[in-house]
Parts: sequence; structure tokens; C-alpha cells
Amino acid sequence: MAAEVFSQRFPIDAADIDELGHVNNIVYLRYAQEIAIAHWRSRATAEMLANFVWVVMRHEIDYRAALMLGDDVEVRTWVDDAARGPAWARFVEIYKAGAEKPSAQIKSNWCLLDAKTRRIRRVPPELVARFL
Repeated sequence: MAAEVFSQRFPIDAADIDELGHVNNIVYLRYAQEIAIAHWRSRATAEMLANFVWVVMRHEIDYRAALMLGDDVEVRTWVDDAARGPAWARFVEIYKAGAEKPSAQIKSNWCLLDAKTRRIRRVPPELVARFL
């Protein structure tokens, strides 16, 4: 079963630009974090939102093309087709709007925690089903 692709547009602010004149690398991570949170909140039930939180274990980023001030940015995300215990891989592609190829590709490994105890939790099948 294929995962749903969730997308959002993000503005580029002057503060996002580094001394080389393009979007700073850390901004790509901010996009990945913000779209992951938005995707989670859009698909999770109220009960899931109350009972679970996610933390990042690892980010891998491949930068392909620079984004500049004035570019319109589209960010797309989806999750792997299966969670592995408490871990679930998330993929993010960041595009200059209208581009065929992404400016950056990110793979992040997230870990599910109990919202109250902050202990690691296995990703339940009903949660996986909400995203596939």
C-alpha cells in the first residue's frame, strides 16, 4: 500500500538567506520538521495526538539545487510503507515551485514516544493505517 503524499508551500524570508545568497542548510531541516508536524496533525486522531509524540533519531539530506529569495517552495512528505517497532522513516522532498527535480531530499528516522511518560512505544497498526 502506498503512503499518502502531503504537501505544503513555504515562504522564503530574508532571514533564511546565508552569506552565499541562497537558503541556509538549516532552513531545509526546518521545512522537514514543520511539514512532518503538519502531516502528523492532519492525519492523527485526537486520541493519537494526546497519547503520542515523535522525536527525530536521524536526518540524511542530499542537497541538489540552491533555493533563493523570491523562490516559491513546495515541500512534499510521506512515510515509509511500514513502521519498524517504534521507528518510522519519513521522506521529504523540497522543490522550487514548478521544478521537476527536488532541490533537496531528506530521509528522517522518527521514534514514537508515549506523550506522558516519554517512553518509547511501538507504532500501533491503527496509526500506520492513518498514513497509508
